[in-house]
Amino acid sequence: MEDSYKHKGMRAKLIEHLYAKNVAGEEVLEAMRRVPRHYFFESAFLGHAYEDKAFPIAENQTISQPSTVAFQTELLDIQEGDTVLEIGTGSGYQTCILLEMDTVLTTIEISPILYKNARLLVKKIGYKKANFVKGDGSKGYPMFAPYQKILVTAGAPHVPMPLIHQLEVGGILVIPVGSAERQQMLRITKTSEKNETTVEAFDNFRFVPLQGEYGWHEIRK
Repeated sequence: MEDSYKHKGMRAKLIEHLYAKNVAGEEVLEAMRRVPRHYFFESAFLGHAYEDKAFPIAENQTISQPSTVAFQTELLDIQEGDTVLEIGTGSGYQTCILLEMDTVLTTIEISPILYKNARLLVKKIGYKKANFVKGDGSKGYPMFAPYQKILVTAGAPHVPMPLIHQLEVGGILVIPVGSAERQQMLRITKTSEKNETTVEAFDNFRFVPLQGEYGWHEIRK
């Protein structure tokens, strides 16, 4: 896999654009600078890899818009060594950024195809430390709980309580919540062992629907 001077130049322009939009701090944007986004695109679409827009991938999913990736990652307030659960591996792009930030990462994907593709690609790029799980991320992944940070990369109809249960006290959950067409980004901080929380609401976004027991798949049955 090639990361040419041309690719690096295109990526540098994207990072400059994100700096100008002030969507995230230096640590997040420098992590994004180190991840070649074009690796997650088919060769016919490489010209779109460094545009600030979402792009379709397999299974009717998308690779998120870079400014959205930066914003969500910034809201997590990641510290080196944080235990992180990513719900919705998707292409694996966000996974690599979280790994670049020295997290202890578990990432879960409900689609067998996306799980397989992302797992192989992320390891091929050179990231070896993520724990990949195939399963229903709307229920979290209790095996490695509690987590210090949880990131949901799909739009949920409500906040799944298993995710709150699996946060440690002081931990942060970042999740888009709303209708299937439009969600508001929430940052939820767990404040007690009784699962009490504080909630901060940010801008509106449009993510693909969260699937699974606590997602849109079950609600629409």
